[in-house]
Amino acid sequence: MGTGFLPICRKDMEELGWDRPDFVYVSGDAYVDHPSFGHAIITRLLQAHGYKVCIIAQPDWKDKQSVTEFGEPRYAFLVSAGNMDSMVNHYSVSKKRRRTDAFTPGGVIGKRPDYATVVYSNLIRQTYKHTPIILGGIEASLRRLTHYDYWEDRVKRSVLLDSGADLISYGMGEHSIIEIADALNSGIPVEEITYIPGTVYKSKTCDTAYDPVFLPSFEQVRDSKTAYGDSFAIQYRNTDPFTAKPLVEDYGTRGYVIQNPPALPLGTQEMDDVYDLPYMGTWHPMYDSQGGIPALDEIRFSLTSNRGCFGGCSFCALTFHQGRILQTRSHESILKEAEKMTEDPAFKGYIHDVGGPTADFRQPSCQKQLTKGVCQNRQCLFPTPCKNLTADHSDYVTLLGKLRKLPGVKKVFIRSGVRFDYVMADKNPAFLQELVRHHISGQLRVAPEHVSDQVLYYMGKPSHKVYQDFLKAYERENRKTGQKQYAVPYFMSSHPGCTMKEAVKLAEYVRDLGFTPEQVQDFYPTPSTLSTCMYYTGIHPLTKEKVYVPKNPHEKAIQRALMQYKNPANRSLVLEGLKIADRMDLVGFGPKYLIRPERKNNDRLKEGRKGSPGEKNPAGVRKGSFGEKDFSSNKKGNPREASAKNPTKRSVKKTIRNTHKKKNR
Repeated sequence: MGTGFLPICRKDMEELGWDRPDFVYVSGDAYVDHPSFGHAIITRLLQAHGYKVCIIAQPDWKDKQSVTEFGEPRYAFLVSAGNMDSMVNHYSVSKKRRRTDAFTPGGVIGKRPDYATVVYSNLIRQTYKHTPIILGGIEASLRRLTHYDYWEDRVKRSVLLDSGADLISYGMGEHSIIEIADALNSGIPVEEITYIPGTVYKSKTCDTAYDPVFLPSFEQVRDSKTAYGDSFAIQYRNTDPFTAKPLVEDYGTRGYVIQNPPALPLGTQEMDDVYDLPYMGTWHPMYDSQGGIPALDEIRFSLTSNRGCFGGCSFCALTFHQGRILQTRSHESILKEAEKMTEDPAFKGYIHDVGGPTADFRQPSCQKQLTKGVCQNRQCLFPTPCKNLTADHSDYVTLLGKLRKLPGVKKVFIRSGVRFDYVMADKNPAFLQELVRHHISGQLRVAPEHVSDQVLYYMGKPSHKVYQDFLKAYERENRKTGQKQYAVPYFMSSHPGCTMKEAVKLAEYVRDLGFTPEQVQDFYPTPSTLSTCMYYTGIHPLTKEKVYVPKNPHEKAIQRALMQYKNPANRSLVLEGLKIADRMDLVGFGPKYLIRPERKNNDRLKEGRKGSPGEKNPAGVRKGSFGEKDFSSNKKGNPREASAKNPTKRSVKKTIRNTHKKKNR
């Protein structure tokens, strides 16, 4: 081939002298041979173990011939929706179609189907009835058992059944995919591969599971939210490779879906080996004429230093996917990649990030995790740091110092997120000092998520006081250096537990900051997170307490608007939210008010339409408002009349108010 990329067409394969591949990897992402892309890691790893692998990137799901480019592989098809769940990739939280896809040439949307894992697998099955299909990637990983699907608003069974596939390699699949490949290579039928950690399989009996835990059946979980919460709690407590047991889910006449315990985390040498594979570091040249792959631009000059996260945020899927045990690369491995990066003609001297899910995690939270696993009923940082927590940034500080000294490196940024409560738990201020002096450029992005301790509790985040203490320490270090650098917070609206009262509290905090967020992150119920379980059931699965959940789209719009209360287009929504929360004291003049009172009738008449003296403003009241005084004429088409003729909209408003009144009592 001459390019070093893996075969993407039959001609490439034949040039290598292959008559057929061992594996065909079908991906919902464009082909980018970079270790930030799952398909690159898995295919290069298989190649390193002597297997012949070809890639079909973004096949035409409307044409079954699109998956037959290489014929039938010797061992299996490997199927992944890509680096993102295809539904998250396609739709915003309001279920509106996104306009771009960063993992597609030129950012074009629509090159992969909804529920891509299922669609690709079904496409393969139309031609290859008996060839093994192995699922991987985050979409399959987080849908491996019964799960709530936000987009269809219903409970769905394991993706293994809907896809017709044989196995799921869940989580980070380096260990499991090689064991699967070796088993198939040794002649073991795929239906007998039931013993590999980090896999899910289907079976007519549950005799293959040793000392299993039985989950509520699919029918029970589908029909009862209490059973759904119970099932989730069992799964949540069985995500650690050292303590987890096999989980068995009964599907009646379809048999059982059985999840083996997670694969062991990679050791440092194993991580180094994975990142030392012969990646090309860029997209396949066939995409050059289409503008390349936008997602690569975000991470091309970034370095991955760790995996896993013991932060335990309720809305994050990392517990189910990468696990809570930290896995790290050595300094030597990271420096080697950085040195190679400086040789790239496009490199301008700036390393954009050094981190992972959480930038400043460089070791397990405590030493016992490497032999006994993580605690099943306790978090490392929430609600307060565990007494056994090892809060130490010294290794990370040393690594950053080495990177700064590399020839050709002007600046090393940290952008993947700093866990501020972990920073505060570290008694040594060296990391915060280094961060302020060397690793940000005017703004530090942090994620307190909210200011209400009630909401933060359900988020699995520390109390607001911890964030305030961090800000004081951050400002103190900036004063020492004479720099003016700011902390830019990320906030989330409509998370389970957030009533209108808490939403208004967040708006007041934003007001006092003098900072108006350009974008507001509305809570997104993605598969297999604790927050999604609360969203669907209204119950905290670990404590069994009832949780208030803002589900109505109009109420969610109000909560978003409150964070951007300065936007004139949001005035009516903000006013409605203040009425619901009984906070009309925030309507007035002055810096402590969110919005001004409605102007009097005479003022409107004087202003008139287009400045004409005395002419009435036909707009009357703002569109979408409820309960504002209406100064428009009582003619046909009056917004007030239109609202009265829409009982659904009025009943929605009434339901929201009544719910909040009950909650606030």
